Amino acid sequence: MTKTTWTIVVLLAVCAGSTFGLQIQDHLSPLNRRRAVRKRTDYILLHTTEGPTKGSLNKVHRYGEAHYLVATDGCVYRIVNKHQIAMHAGRSMWHGRTDLDRCSVAIEVTGYHNRDIAPAQYAALRELIGQLQKIYAIPDEKVLTHSMVAYGAPNRWHKRSHRGRKRCGMLFAKHTVRRRLGLDKQPLVDPDVKAKRLVDADPYLAKVLYGSAHEQLKAASRFEGNDALVISAKRSAWDIARDKYRSAETLYVFPDGKKLKGSEISNWKMMPVGTRVVLSETQSANEAEGMLVIGRDGKSAAAIAGDEARAATTIYFMPDGRVRQGHELSQAEVGALPDKTQMLVGYVHGGYVTANRSAFDICGEKWDSPASFYRSCDGRIASGNQLSEGAIAPSTMVFFRL
Repeated sequence: MTKTTWTIVVLLAVCAGSTFGLQIQDHLSPLNRRRAVRKRTDYILLHTTEGPTKGSLNKVHRYGEAHYLVATDGCVYRIVNKHQIAMHAGRSMWHGRTDLDRCSVAIEVTGYHNRDIAPAQYAALRELIGQLQKIYAIPDEKVLTHSMVAYGAPNRWHKRSHRGRKRCGMLFAKHTVRRRLGLDKQPLVDPDVKAKRLVDADPYLAKVLYGSAHEQLKAASRFEGNDALVISAKRSAWDIARDKYRSAETLYVFPDGKKLKGSEISNWKMMPVGTRVVLSETQSANEAEGMLVIGRDGKSAAAIAGDEARAATTIYFMPDGRVRQGHELSQAEVGALPDKTQMLVGYVHGGYVTANRSAFDICGEKWDSPASFYRSCDGRIASGNQLSEGAIAPSTMVFFRL
């Protein structure tokens, strides 16, 4: 075979998962040019789109949520340059390190957390992972799933920051799947739960992620079938929809046929058994949690933030204009916070923008994230994606997620 013929063969192996090579098609996000270069790359994070290729590709392209997307036919699309930061991990932690966007490369795979992927995807994904491992010297045990690293702030079901926030990429923790991807080693425990930095909010998911092959198979069955999306005595709205349980994009179909959006429901304790949860396929994978409000999201600060109600990382925006961190308030003061007090849980108070200290100086690439918040002198609060950096006035307070 001549050199010219060989080149043609390689180029034709575009989307068939050919072992001859891997062709990557550029579909760069408009946000690519704004993303900074990572200072280090320690992990590869595997995601599942939870939807079909067309909509998923449009979504990750719009939000710049991955470096690559592997379609069902084996085609690989480049979304963000591999050396730059993609906003894909959201609220994340591994071995105590948070904000894994800054030290990882992300691969979205068209498919679902509880269904196998296509043979062409296995071939393309195996080759892509292998190439990235060589480029960044990443060992097998640092090829992780999004479900391993994602964590949630306290909510009405869990009083502490917890694992179990997402099932995204869950199937890539299975021993059988990893072997097909050329990965011989994997994490066998959750280092942050073991160190008590987080609690385990989903024992079934933990067994899928870290159990033996038998334990994985048994636990994974809980996530399969139509019943997995139906509220039961042992399966809450949060168990099914996770952080999207109260989203306007999440629909609840009650046993009597009545339908309500998550944003229209306030009494979560009275959700009837048999209610079906319909999840949107169009949401950003890393939607900002947004402001929580006493009286709307819980009857008290403790009901919303649990054991972290008095933590420095819980921020209160009071109706009278005061802004306080949890550790600045006594137990009695926290308990007496009035309705309409707004809250951020799991956030850093970054201080103030000044003439010599920009929003980027305070929180880096997170400055324009929808999960970052700015409070101006007149009391107005806006998220990062609503502002341009040059228009943020001095004395504006900055708050960004851990």
